[in-house]
Amino acid sequence: MSDVLDQTRDKPEAAPQRQTDSATAGRPLPLAGVRVLDVSQVMAGPYSCMLLGDLGADVIKIEPPGTGDQTRGAMGFKMKGPDSMGFLNMNRNKRSVAINLKTDAGREVFYELVKSADIIIENYRPGVMKKLKCDYDTVAKFNPRLVYASISGFGQTGPWATRPGFDLMAQAMSGVMSVTGHPGGPPVKAGVPVADIGCGLFATYAVLAAYIGAKNTGQGQYIDASLFEAALAFSVWDISEYWGRGTQPVPLGTANRMTAPYQAVKSKDGYFVMGATSQKLWLQLCETIGRPELAEDPRFKTIPDRLDNREVLIEELEKSFVTRTSDEWVETLLGVGIPAGTMYTYPEAFESEHGRHRQMRIEIDHPNEGKVSNIGFAVKLTGTPQQVRLHPPLLGEHTQDVLKEIGLDAAAVEGFTARGAFS
Repeated sequence: MSDVLDQTRDKPEAAPQRQTDSATAGRPLPLAGVRVLDVSQVMAGPYSCMLLGDLGADVIKIEPPGTGDQTRGAMGFKMKGPDSMGFLNMNRNKRSVAINLKTDAGREVFYELVKSADIIIENYRPGVMKKLKCDYDTVAKFNPRLVYASISGFGQTGPWATRPGFDLMAQAMSGVMSVTGHPGGPPVKAGVPVADIGCGLFATYAVLAAYIGAKNTGQGQYIDASLFEAALAFSVWDISEYWGRGTQPVPLGTANRMTAPYQAVKSKDGYFVMGATSQKLWLQLCETIGRPELAEDPRFKTIPDRLDNREVLIEELEKSFVTRTSDEWVETLLGVGIPAGTMYTYPEAFESEHGRHRQMRIEIDHPNEGKVSNIGFAVKLTGTPQQVRLHPPLLGEHTQDVLKEIGLDAAAVEGFTARGAFS
């Protein structure tokens, strides 16, 4: 190892924060100065790291040279440049460094990055990082305050640990698919990747908690997160029914197993959703639709009664709902305090008056794409609003800048290059 790498150095300054909103002038983003190494691909890991980057962390995406994150070439349709729209939506506010971790030289460079890092998030199959000598036990020797999170399909231990980790498998094996769809129908997965995104969210909360702990104690820790457990964590209502009543949860379509009516119902021109979730709202609904006899029907008197007779209940309600359009019913029900909503497609939701007001579609300047759409920030910090400081990076775009920041001079970089660290 070169003399440069043997030197003991203080942690370098993180990349300058590009404050662009006058409201945050003089007030850094919450994670400014925190360095994250994103050694992950596809969704759960990159999504978690993007959230940290949105909050101001200096996220350095470590990618295999030549190919990079495999999501760069995913989705089956081409943009102007080589990166997919999926990649562009999960990798803003990051810098890309291309390192070949399969080489000794590449690992030496990675260890130098570890010394300056606070958090590592990786999502390779269990055992891969150990084989690469980049696992927690190895790298923690360089940085004992390091918080290191591994994301996998089924966790790092257990009978299923070595299985490939994909959202579909996690949904199936966690039970999510057993309660999704309609009774008696074929298997249906949740329409969005609940295991992937859920795991990304759980990993984010864990690394932030561990980071705070490391700030207080100087000691980092290892975090084991899995898609399987994330999907299981969403089963609150469903497993409560089983543990409380011994009744195995089944698919209910859009209905709810805790109360009724609370689902999509047919109108004159389609469907809308509504929920009379309390006795007060139920009585108000009967009055509003001009069906007072339903309130006195013994099949519908209480919530348990309505749950036991849900199908006939909805049939009765739809006799009234089909007389008017969805928009008319939504306006009427909201007017008397009964929750109701229109069923939108994703484009309609993003372009709705409320979606635009909440800035859930944002535009990012990108060197290949020009203006590229991104999903906006799902929560809003009022004192230090999240910002798009960096476009989704090109593969290896920031390699030289980052190597310079960690103290590698031109000669050292040239030496590592000759030994295959970046190719």
